[in-house]
Amino acid sequence: MIRLFVDADGCPVKNEVYRVARRYGLRVYIVSNGRMNVPGNGLFEMVVVDGRFDAADDWIVGQAAGTDIVVTSDIPLAARCLGKGARVLDPKGRVFSENSIGDALASRELAGYLREMGVMGGGPPPFKPRDRSLFLQRLDELIQAVMRAERAAKGESGSD
Repeated sequence: MIRLFVDADGCPVKNEVYRVARRYGLRVYIVSNGRMNVPGNGLFEMVVVDGRFDAADDWIVGQAAGTDIVVTSDIPLAARCLGKGARVLDPKGRVFSENSIGDALASRELAGYLREMGVMGGGPPPFKPRDRSLFLQRLDELIQAVMRAERAAKGESGSD
């Protein structure tokens, strides 16, 4: 069964995850260092981890498996989850893969270095409505891909 894990601190697409999860009947784990409002639905579980650095990341990595989807903008967490066989999507709709994660990690390191040198400032570009739309599209595509793979593994066809 597909599960969704949301690295929830600062995640701008939690409501979109809830909406899609309801449609498919998927279990969602909202993982954070502090309590958040989560809809009263048996599909959604708030997981509060201790305040140590990377506690939420460690919990997600410890749970994630091959049929799961992780929503995070944390590139090192994305790499760790890919290593566990999970699929990973960032809130702007970028799907991380084994082929793309190396470039993402390198870009992150370069940006950090440029910030330290004072060459580059500020954070990521603002979140736009198009980002939300692309996220919804990619999340649906990932869920469909996992469902197809599960059917193929069971030897079932995609038709009724």
